[in-house]
Amino acid sequence: MISIQSFIIRVIDWFYRPFKSWMSIELFRYAACGGGNLVLDWVLYFITYNFIIGHDLIYLSFPFTICLTPHIASLCIVFPITLLTGFWLQRNITFTQSSLHSVRQLLRYVSVVALNLAINYWGLKLCVEVWAWYPTPSKITITLLTVIVSFFGQKYFSFRK
Repeated sequence: MISIQSFIIRVIDWFYRPFKSWMSIELFRYAACGGGNLVLDWVLYFITYNFIIGHDLIYLSFPFTICLTPHIASLCIVFPITLLTGFWLQRNITFTQSSLHSVRQLLRYVSVVALNLAINYWGLKLCVEVWAWYPTPSKITITLLTVIVSFFGQKYFSFRK
């Protein structure tokens, strides 16, 4: 029986053929895996924001009360899911040649993702609350910026050879 990892690699590599002359297989796999995880992120964000949170403020009571806006609450729900799927894809599909121990890879991956999370958080605050953009297009725009940060961080830090 073929593993899910082997299946994903075969499918991505089959689509790589037309791009072979101007893109490395690593960059193509990164784009395919990152793109798939990105679409998952957008879909989950849209569903969470529109159907789970329902555009309502979320109040969390600890020893003190925290109020989360719906776009930030949606980000908090979706983030752990795409963090884990993204790590698995990048570690097992894209950057398979890394000699770093998996725990170190995960810690480094999380640090790069934390930077991207900060960019997402402040970007959403700026776009939605200051510029009054719609949340989903704001999230998409910000994510396009973080793709560049993420590629270089993952290639040269998290999964370096």
